[in-house]
Amino acid sequence: MRASALVSSIVAGAFCGLAWLPLALAQTDPLPSWNEGPARQAIVDFVAAVATEGGPDYVAPGDRIATFDNDGTLWSEQPVYVQLAFALDRVRALAADHPEWKDAEPFRSVLAGDLNAVVASGKKGLAEIMAATHAGMSTDAFEQVVADWIATASNPRTGMLYTAMIYQPMLELIDYLKANEFEVFIVSGGGIEFMRAWTERTYGIPPQNVVGSSIRLEYVETDTGPVIMRLAELNFIDDGPGKPVGIQSHIGKRPIAAFGNSDGDFQMLEWTTSGSGRRLGMIVHHDDAEREVAYDRDSPVGRLDKAMDAAPAEGWLLISMKDDWKTVFPGR
Repeated sequence: MRASALVSSIVAGAFCGLAWLPLALAQTDPLPSWNEGPARQAIVDFVAAVATEGGPDYVAPGDRIATFDNDGTLWSEQPVYVQLAFALDRVRALAADHPEWKDAEPFRSVLAGDLNAVVASGKKGLAEIMAATHAGMSTDAFEQVVADWIATASNPRTGMLYTAMIYQPMLELIDYLKANEFEVFIVSGGGIEFMRAWTERTYGIPPQNVVGSSIRLEYVETDTGPVIMRLAELNFIDDGPGKPVGIQSHIGKRPIAAFGNSDGDFQMLEWTTSGSGRRLGMIVHHDDAEREVAYDRDSPVGRLDKAMDAAPAEGWLLISMKDDWKTVFPGR
């Protein structure tokens, strides 16, 4: 071999070796924002068990389905659900075209900034707000409205963009599962079209892998072409017992891993872990008042009571935000 060829061979070999380095590091430290402990170990052991071909717990890639709740599981849900914050902002933005809202509840309370009165309006009031802000437009128009809003909207408590208040450890978990040939889905009580506008940019989860609550849609032919219109009629609530139904209707397979944070995830966790073979159910417990917000049983947002009590008997593991996570938000 000529000297020049030898040098080229050595350089190429060196770069090939370096190319493998990130992969090797990822394999040895797949969850760098997680502290060593039972939760992290359970994840690593589970993935190794279902991904080891020939092993007793092996699951074929096509059946490696993992589902994640969104609010409080993948991003912060305090002090109010992000989609509610969007709806309230939409009321303010549309108020000039609706002078009657100044004297009509629950819109009067929204415009006055009286969140307690808005909440006190109950399901009826919230339904009126959602109908006024989420319907009467095409799906394309709604997607653009949401995308524009989420690009600049910030949490009133921290001043951070909502999309910056995503949980770094959970992003790593999603990537770790994908690297091991899992298909990852969001299964949330939030609006399906609301989430689809930003989940791919935020979590790397495409719109077709989002399951959520929905309003009725209608195909309409217009002078400029056909559109799908959003109607002010509820179609499906993807929360509580609705989550397994949404999973079956949308995905068509029972997950082998599910991650949630509240009682609204109880049935999803139950449905997932009651299947045959190796299963994993985990609950993010918000017990870190210093880096986020500490809440569980008494919170009107993301209440965790029944599921926390059932976790030991069901085999669900609690993820302690305070003890299990080295960091909460990306770059912080």
